Amino acid sequence: MQQYLDIKQDYPDAFLLFRMGDFYELFYDDAVKAAQILELTLTSRNKNADNPIPMAGVPHHSVQQYIDILIDLGYKVAIAEQMEDPKKAVGVVKRDVVQIVTPGTAVDALNTGKENNFLVAIDRDQTSYALSYLDLATGEFFVTSLSDFEAVVDEISALKAREVVTGYALSSEDVQGKILETQLNVLVSQELIGFDNADLIDYSLADLEIAVASKLLNYVMTTQKRHLTHLQAVQHYEIKDFLLMDAASKKSLDLLQNARTGKKHGSLYWLLDETKTAMGTRMLRIWIDRPLVSASAIQTRQAIIQTFLDHFFERSDLTETLKGVYDIERLASRVSFGKANPKDLLQLAQTLSNVPAIKGVLTDMQAEVLNHLINQLDPMPDLHELITSAIDPDAAATITEGNIIKNGFNATLDDYRVIMRDGTTWIAELEAKERENSGINNLKIDYNKKDGYYFHVTNSNREQVPDHFFRKATLKNSERYGTEALSRLESQMLDARENSASLEYDLFLQVRDQTETFIARIQKLAKTIAEIDVLQSLAVVAENNHYIQPDIIKNGQEIHIINGRHAVVEKVMGAQEYVPNSIEFDAETMIQLITGPNMSGKSTYMRELALTVVMTQIGSFIPAEKVQLPIFDAIFTRIGAADDLISGQSTFMVEMMEANHAIRRATKNSLILFDELGRGTATYDGIALAQAIVEYIHEHVGAKTLFATHYHELVTLENSLQHLKNVHVATLEANGEVTFLHKIEPGPADKSYGIHVAKIAGLPSPLLKRAKVILSELEADTPKLQTKTVVQETPTEMQQLDLFAGSDELAEAVRNLDIMNLTPMEAMNQLYELKKLV
Repeated sequence: MQQYLDIKQDYPDAFLLFRMGDFYELFYDDAVKAAQILELTLTSRNKNADNPIPMAGVPHHSVQQYIDILIDLGYKVAIAEQMEDPKKAVGVVKRDVVQIVTPGTAVDALNTGKENNFLVAIDRDQTSYALSYLDLATGEFFVTSLSDFEAVVDEISALKAREVVTGYALSSEDVQGKILETQLNVLVSQELIGFDNADLIDYSLADLEIAVASKLLNYVMTTQKRHLTHLQAVQHYEIKDFLLMDAASKKSLDLLQNARTGKKHGSLYWLLDETKTAMGTRMLRIWIDRPLVSASAIQTRQAIIQTFLDHFFERSDLTETLKGVYDIERLASRVSFGKANPKDLLQLAQTLSNVPAIKGVLTDMQAEVLNHLINQLDPMPDLHELITSAIDPDAAATITEGNIIKNGFNATLDDYRVIMRDGTTWIAELEAKERENSGINNLKIDYNKKDGYYFHVTNSNREQVPDHFFRKATLKNSERYGTEALSRLESQMLDARENSASLEYDLFLQVRDQTETFIARIQKLAKTIAEIDVLQSLAVVAENNHYIQPDIIKNGQEIHIINGRHAVVEKVMGAQEYVPNSIEFDAETMIQLITGPNMSGKSTYMRELALTVVMTQIGSFIPAEKVQLPIFDAIFTRIGAADDLISGQSTFMVEMMEANHAIRRATKNSLILFDELGRGTATYDGIALAQAIVEYIHEHVGAKTLFATHYHELVTLENSLQHLKNVHVATLEANGEVTFLHKIEPGPADKSYGIHVAKIAGLPSPLLKRAKVILSELEADTPKLQTKTVVQETPTEMQQLDLFAGSDELAEAVRNLDIMNLTPMEAMNQLYELKKLV
């Protein structure tokens, strides 16, 4: 127990799994908490003592499933192993922690096969931040610089990190720590010391980038406690090299998962995923998450997709060949971790055997644009030969029980196998020979662990026992005898059995060590196969759904989408039901102000444009008759209303923060989508803010903007803002019934049709009739609100304060606010002060 306490002292923030024989035990608070979380039986050590020690344990062969549960819940797990054979140990068996598994370093955890698990580190100086991340399962390692903590939060959200390592101390009161832990729901760890490794760290990077990458590396080395040969050299990247989208925008556009269900179904990822390999699936997610901003790189992808579309039969062969490809990117990490088993190596060999076929199919297409992929397809014949000559095709996953090395690979092992195979024949021959020579008809050779091989002779035949027999054991009715020949055979067979298993284990480790020298080439091959897989997937989707190749207008500002469709909605609904819409922005148009009723298709129209941009900049083909687009550098959205309950922010506060985020960061090359901005506050406040935001974008930002609103008062802005145009959703009204045509047409809408939407929702007829009466009274500006209203027995609730009314002091305070340069946190503080003033 003292040994346990000494080790636990070094890992206070982790569950310590303490190996004792066939079990991993937990003690004290670890045991109490783990018993509850893992549904284990809580027992105790020293039960008769005054203070028995709480204890819970799990069998060593099933420990991984328990580790997975703890990691999935955001805990750390330290694994303490027995470092010597208990039979040979003098005193207490030596134990030590061999690995600390954390949410960001888990490589064996459940459900990680088709998704990256990125561990993120952040560091800061007086003016900026640096962020580094790696995936321990694939070896990918990146670093970048960021201007502020808001950008850091966006990047952590985009990476879907579960653990963040801070290169600086965070106090319990630090706002950053609260944002990381509560809003992003990540485990925050700390590492203040860097790891000096010239092979992995590029020392020409900025000082802060070197610091954060080396601290991340040190955290990994400290937790994994081994040399990891599969980690790749750190790659610098710039946020501006990809289409910028914050977490809220990605969520509202359903890029990687459906925002409503949290599932893959109904997302762009679901639509585009026709990949055949786990590596391709992960790369597709990355491409969707980080669309390109380089026109030439996008056009290269388009050209390859078109080549695949032009070669249907070759592409079919390619698809079949990819089905035989295993996740060699993760196999490489298993080799590096020393966890690869014979089946892993056989899967690697199977993949390598498919590479020449993949290469052949691409070569047959005779397209110059494929040459860079073809040249990177490395079949590694020497590695393939090593594995196929060494590992038995029927080898089991375990490496300690033999039967994993092929016959003919090692002469000594072959000799052992001959002895084991022929030994039983030799025993039978000896038995027959001695039976004949002795005349004992029922003489036979038996075996047990205590006496080994022996001749079994009943008491009735004892007089016939030959002189060269020697007694091994006496039983009630029989005797057990041995001979020199039998002992010699027994020694050979037992030696062969023990030595062959040990030799096979050693031979397998040699093969695995040799495989480790190929890791860099395996990783490069994995990236190439993944890229081929994603591009064939996009070709299949384009062909199945009749997509067209978009044209990229370099240095242009016009948008021409003729009869475009929202790709995901169309896939869910079916092409026959979907109503296409054209989206046109000439060089002079900057903002489209969209009016029209709810449920008529405004949001779908807006998302159609955003999704078309994302798909184009991935390199994908598009559901439309014709598409011409410029390259966008960012997409900012505010679509849909939702309170942020975790951080205690109302719908309106979230709206304003996201609007501020967009306005401050957007450029003339960005795309902004605002849906009914300002509806979270009082009507006049909302109109005033909406109009001010539209005017600000028009005068100061210059981004292409779709602004959907119910405030019909805003349609007059077309008269005063040169680059704004009104569009609306067309409706058909006949015999008192309204049909939404889901078509966008020029000009403003003349009605909102809110009561009609309420009718569709099934509200009671008397309620709808009353609403029509009230509406006509309001429109006539002669409201008679006292009629047919419930008598209030309590004072009526105070209406929301008009922001523009109040004392002179309040008005002056509001007037002096520099709204456009406030951070979200400063805005909340100012709002708090204003509230106190009121």
